[in-house]
Amino acid sequence: MLFLEIRRNRKLAARRSPMFEKNRFAKVFMYCGIAFWAAYLLFIGVMLPFAFQESFPGMEPYHILNQGLVIILAIDFLIRFMLPSSIQEIKPYLLLPVPKRKVIFTFLLDKLWHPFNFFWLFLFIPFALITITRFYGITGVIGYAVGIWLLMVMNGYWSTLICTLKREKFIYFLGSILFYGILALLEFLPETGWISTLTMNWGEGFILWNPLSFGGAIVLICLLLFINYIVQLHFLYKELSHTEDTKIKHISSYKFLDRYGNVGEYMRLELKMFFRNKAPRSQFWGFIFIMCMFAIALASDVYGDSYMNNFICLYCYCILGLMTLNRIMTFEGNYIDGLMVRKESLYNMLRAKYYLQCIFLVIPFLFSLIPVCMGTIPLLMSIAYLCFTMGTIFAMMMQMAVYNNKTAPLNTNTIGKQQGNNMYQSLIVICAFSLPLLINKALTLFLDETTAYIILIILGLSGFVTHRYWIHNIYVRLMKRKYQNMEGFRNTR
Repeated sequence: MLFLEIRRNRKLAARRSPMFEKNRFAKVFMYCGIAFWAAYLLFIGVMLPFAFQESFPGMEPYHILNQGLVIILAIDFLIRFMLPSSIQEIKPYLLLPVPKRKVIFTFLLDKLWHPFNFFWLFLFIPFALITITRFYGITGVIGYAVGIWLLMVMNGYWSTLICTLKREKFIYFLGSILFYGILALLEFLPETGWISTLTMNWGEGFILWNPLSFGGAIVLICLLLFINYIVQLHFLYKELSHTEDTKIKHISSYKFLDRYGNVGEYMRLELKMFFRNKAPRSQFWGFIFIMCMFAIALASDVYGDSYMNNFICLYCYCILGLMTLNRIMTFEGNYIDGLMVRKESLYNMLRAKYYLQCIFLVIPFLFSLIPVCMGTIPLLMSIAYLCFTMGTIFAMMMQMAVYNNKTAPLNTNTIGKQQGNNMYQSLIVICAFSLPLLINKALTLFLDETTAYIILIILGLSGFVTHRYWIHNIYVRLMKRKYQNMEGFRNTR
């Protein structure tokens, strides 16, 4: 009964949200993207059996795929990790005569039916219909599909646990890296292959309806469900009691920013927000880590393709700015009334945000020097994308300051509201990702690569030199919408 009531309340809350109408475009775009990737997985599921038969003639294709199950689960974990973090909307139920433990357990059980748990079946079912039916019939396909769903549920609870711990302290994320490192060590030790053998037998057990295979998956799901329950209950009581506020912490005052006046004050406020508040801090360190991983991929020349190197180099520079400037003003929605008290305070704050994002670009530039020294990418490419990100992509992303009017929580970890993207956020993020590569591709069709990079540098520097003018334009347009935006911020706190 509680489970059904929570699902009904979620639907009502989504429809009554002031962002419901604005999110319709984002939802339509998201559904189109889901349909595209579902079709792509179907295509892969149909083509893989023939590819495996040619490459491994001595083994059945489903044995080969089962050996790589741990790789698919690792990819699934990374995708879930990059999706918006799940937050338990438990606050409305704290006033009702319902035990908190029961509410948390119901929210966790709801994750059993999360749509993403079924998404990989677009790959596995067509693969199974081609490779398994001739030996085990349709019952083998059904058992295999149920087993894969159980593995995805298990992976979903594992991802939820890491995301919950990561929002508390980012260092917990290193535990997942250690876990996958141990799996890789067990697999690639000379003449072992323990993990691939285990997953191959586990997958075949699903096909044969072996009780041990299904029982093992169910036991792991129950174990991760219980651990998630304990961890989320602990963080819930911690948030409700505000125990962290009783601790005395040393907070840097960033006195070197005093010389920059009001802009320096807002840069100090921005830095403190990044390093003091849970939500921005977790977001910041998460994307710094992703940036480092892609810089390492560039250095090792994993892709070996010029176009992919261009994309990853650009991604290293703009990932932090895209994800933080995409939600510009949403954290400030918690105290927007105070910002409106003084004239032009928002203009100085926007300048401070821009300067700080430009300063953060030093981090990916230093990381990019590693692949430059190793000769995998040219130095001119790194400088071109640095300048283009600083002067053009950031100018595009900061337009969101005019249209964002939804408050994002600063510290909520277990208690909170789900936040979706509106139409403008979706469009601008897509443009920020695709336009630089399209411009570079168009330039290289008519010019050599060096000239194309020089033009990108000129475009970026032009945006940086004129930043005061376009930031002032953003400020003027924002002030025209200030009452509309303030109403949205207040309604979504």
